[in-house]
Amino acid sequence: AADLWKKIAGFSDDKIIRIPTDDNFWQMGDTGPCGPCSEIFYDQGDKLAGGPPGSADQDGDRFLEFWNLVFMQFEQFNDGRARVPLPKPCIDTGMGLERMSALMQGKTSNYDIDLLRSIIEHSADLTGVSPDGAQAPSHRVIADHLRCASFLLADGVMPSNEGRGYVLRRIMRRGMRHAHLLGAQEPLMYKLFPTLMGSMGEAYPELIRAQSLIVETLKNEEARFKKTLDRGLKMLDDETQNLSSGQKLSGDTAFKLYDTYGFPVDLTADALRTKGLEVDMAGFDAAMEQQKATARKSWSGSGDTGTSALWFAILDKAGATEFLGYSANSAEGKILAIIKDGKEVSALKNGEEGFIIVNQSPFYAESGGQVGDSGVMITSAGDAFSVFDTKKQIGKIWAHFGKVTKGVMNKDEGVELRVDTKRRASIQSNHSVTHLLHEAMRLTLGDHIAQKGSLQDDARTRFDVSQPNPITADDLRKIEEQVNDQIRSNTEVVTRVLPLEEAMESGARALFGEKYDDEVRVVSMGTPRAAGSNISYSVELCGGTHVKRTGEIGIFKIVSEGAVSAGIRRIEALTGENALRYFEEQEARVNDIAATLKAAPSDIAARVKTLVDDKKKLEQEVSNLRRQLATGGGGANDDIKDIGGVKFLAKVLPDFPAKDLKPMADDMTKKLGSGVVVLIATEADKASIVVAVTKDLTSRLSAVDLVKVGALALGGSGGGGRADMAQAGGPNASAANDALSQIEDKVAG
Repeated sequence: AADLWKKIAGFSDDKIIRIPTDDNFWQMGDTGPCGPCSEIFYDQGDKLAGGPPGSADQDGDRFLEFWNLVFMQFEQFNDGRARVPLPKPCIDTGMGLERMSALMQGKTSNYDIDLLRSIIEHSADLTGVSPDGAQAPSHRVIADHLRCASFLLADGVMPSNEGRGYVLRRIMRRGMRHAHLLGAQEPLMYKLFPTLMGSMGEAYPELIRAQSLIVETLKNEEARFKKTLDRGLKMLDDETQNLSSGQKLSGDTAFKLYDTYGFPVDLTADALRTKGLEVDMAGFDAAMEQQKATARKSWSGSGDTGTSALWFAILDKAGATEFLGYSANSAEGKILAIIKDGKEVSALKNGEEGFIIVNQSPFYAESGGQVGDSGVMITSAGDAFSVFDTKKQIGKIWAHFGKVTKGVMNKDEGVELRVDTKRRASIQSNHSVTHLLHEAMRLTLGDHIAQKGSLQDDARTRFDVSQPNPITADDLRKIEEQVNDQIRSNTEVVTRVLPLEEAMESGARALFGEKYDDEVRVVSMGTPRAAGSNISYSVELCGGTHVKRTGEIGIFKIVSEGAVSAGIRRIEALTGENALRYFEEQEARVNDIAATLKAAPSDIAARVKTLVDDKKKLEQEVSNLRRQLATGGGGANDDIKDIGGVKFLAKVLPDFPAKDLKPMADDMTKKLGSGVVVLIATEADKASIVVAVTKDLTSRLSAVDLVKVGALALGGSGGGGRADMAQAGGPNASAANDALSQIEDKVAG
């Protein structure tokens, strides 16, 4: 390997140090494959500190390991057993691409190679902070974390509060915190993405395809995190002002920052490190475990599904259920097991509920977003079991949940299984249309669209996708039009079973994160994607049941669109009879409104707009009159007090709308010229308070401080606003006069 790199990179003999194979074993942790290793180092020159491998100064940067060969021969155990030879020895070779790039470009740091340096210099340009000064580590963190986050987003991972999405969010937020340290007042990382795409987009075209998703997600996440960061850092400053270097922030406080403010503990530790402080991680872990224990205690399952051990035992005895539902809605089968209250029983009597497992079933078991089928099981004697739902247990057993409605259902008895075909047809329509919807959204909004969840039942389809911004009404209309065009084409829905690799080569779309068997079902529907193409409009891997032709869907109507979480939008839509009923209900509403307005249906939009405008004018007039009455017709000089040279005007306003307090306070301060205005509005048992301080007094008196005093008297916990205007509230309206007195005392000083 060393000789090879001498030829490729022109490394000279005096720059290469080879550590030959010896009896030192390399391994992953305490156990696992291991064997002798051979390492190759490069001497970066005496300008860097450090000694050769094996010396006292080996941890310095001068001698850089860039190649490692491990001759995997044995398996290492941690129970004292001797190493065992591996059945298939191999060579594990490791070479850091960026480390090698640094050597070939004559750099001593990975961050100085062209791939990362361009991002770092762009970051320096945007922040005005030198890329090589004391804050160089922040630029490096931003570049490294931007790259990592962008690739995760391109792969379909979205920031969230759990799982891989939480890992992504922590990566993003650490980079964003360092942007904050560099003084960035606005989101920064999304502005750097074009530089990353310019250097790596050709090798990784997924960055280009997902550009809009990545940019919008980075921008929106950083804008949200800035608010979190400001709150968290303020709380952190308050909690650490009495701590000295070397002390620890309490674990409870760190957990509160995490749990209440969404401030990851690693960011807390990062922020404290600059002050010479640490986090009490043991206390944090204890608080986290306490929360989990509380959550576990408060949760109780139905117990209907039994334990995993029970289902594995049934699988061992009865084997996997054979699914017949792709081609049949009814079939005969034999009852192999019955579950009641989490235990296996021999029979279910009339009125009893439980699970029945049959050797084969036409019922679809809930999977991939499609709900389970319902229907009935009937014995030769006429005994009946109503199937409410069908669940898949441990991936192989179809568990039919329901209730005996006649007679007794016995183990080992033969039954006829009949699916509720009308319900199945509605479910299939909603499932098939989801495939068309998915493709229509990609074509309308971009290739970044990726399914993030779905639910198809007999009532509607619910579809979640990665999309950073709200979908406009115009785009929703275009999506609807495309889907309905495909429905009207009435093309055959074709299902093929193919090897996974062949299915992917055929153009089928797979869902990111899903696990597929070696053989998969490929569902194609709709007209060809392009003229002369043999690839249908929608081609996806899917194990669900579908309509035979797209025309069976009937019609498609989107009824809602909204946010589920950051970067995830949800569409709910109707098909077939449900869509027709929706149109009928909408038409009835329009006719009712038209009748009330005594106008033609075509004129109601204009009439409603006129009514809304008139209502706003009347509300403004009422608000103005209410303020005049509350201030005694605009005077109120008799209510003004002089407190230490400060004019003080305070009023309690019973049954007064809280929304009118601020404009009223603003009017009164203008008339006052200089002074403090305090207004408390009471409605039912609640009270709202506004404090206004004229600009000339804000250096002495803060409206925020004054409103907090009043809020506490009203049973509240504080308030917010500016030094010249602040607002708060409290649940104790009867303490309004007491609140005014306490604020007056505060002004008096």
